Amino acid sequence: MQITAALVKELRERTGAGMMECKKSLVEANGDIEAAIEVMRKSGLAKASKKAGRTAAEGRVLIQPSGDGKTAVMVEVNCETDFVAKGDDFAAFAEQVAGLILDKRPADTGALAGLTYPGGDQDVETARKELVARIGENISIRRFTLMSAGADGLLGSYTHGSRIGVLVGLTGGNADLAKDLAMHIAASRPVAVDAGGVPAELLEKEKEIYGAQAAESGKPPEIVEKMVQGRVRKYLAEVTLVGQPFVKDPDVTVEKILKDAGSTVTGFERYEVGEGIEKETVDFAQEVMSQVHGS
Repeated sequence: MQITAALVKELRERTGAGMMECKKSLVEANGDIEAAIEVMRKSGLAKASKKAGRTAAEGRVLIQPSGDGKTAVMVEVNCETDFVAKGDDFAAFAEQVAGLILDKRPADTGALAGLTYPGGDQDVETARKELVARIGENISIRRFTLMSAGADGLLGSYTHGSRIGVLVGLTGGNADLAKDLAMHIAASRPVAVDAGGVPAELLEKEKEIYGAQAAESGKPPEIVEKMVQGRVRKYLAEVTLVGQPFVKDPDVTVEKILKDAGSTVTGFERYEVGEGIEKETVDFAQEVMSQVHGS
């Protein structure tokens, strides 16, 4: 059967795949569009599995609130390049995933993968693999957070572009304070609300470092201990939300701002795209040459 330009155009519009990929699939399916789509889906799953081991450290962070503002989801979806992260297909996938999490409240990314993707009968994992095949990069749904304000609380949120996102929960205060605190957290990177929330292993590591530094002073043990305690207090002020100078007024701490407003922070989450992921160093010219030789 002759594969016409009109057939190729129709398949491209339905799948978003490249022209040559569409033509190849139509030839294999003898011009049957539905069969060609099935061919492309099978091929796409195979391509996606090959790309699964590639580092995806770019992407976007997205926050989506519920209609009443009492619940919100923040999700990080990753890809390999900033170029793809800014694309419409990738952005649409992230938005659909965020909406699905908000609607279905899955326990984790594993449970999310098995949910039905909006607008079709396939699950999220299949939709992800098909997007990998179409875009040509590894894509992963790395993590998400669902936060609820509770009956008497409120939520604040802030996104810096699409790379940093913050959700913060409050009791007392108002929406403006919640937004200001979310912006502060985005800029100042606290690790916990207060000293009680700082991970014990992190604190012990800092104490060990300060102890070794203070011991080199040659001072008596009791003085060394006081030096260590002083440095720990300074460290806690730097890494806890309540101890930090407020970004909009560095002369006062966040603790003072909260006290004056009669407010308490119940919790927060801060995401930054790719944080903690070791990025691969890629020789771009060599990668292009490899693709040329491979084709």
